[in-house]
Amino acid sequence: MPEIPDTFMPPRSRPAHAEPRRGQRLLFLAALFGLLLTYPLLAAFDRDGRVGGVPVLYLYVLMTWILLVGLTGYLVRKSVDSEP
Repeated sequence: MPEIPDTFMPPRSRPAHAEPRRGQRLLFLAALFGLLLTYPLLAAFDRDGRVGGVPVLYLYVLMTWILLVGLTGYLVRKSVDSEP
């Protein structure tokens, strides 16, 4: 049977800098998607083409929005799960 050490190790707590990092990541994500949804990029996808019957512009906006929601959920969930 393994020997139990005499000293008690306190549970690991979250580093003090973890919360600002989450805020920085979410701010970066908001800025990135703000840029992805500005006029120059939207104009680049405003074509007559269709993918599966859906206009390319609509598909670009929908996929960008789904990616934003997924990444935001991942960042928020990851930080909530890591809390003690």
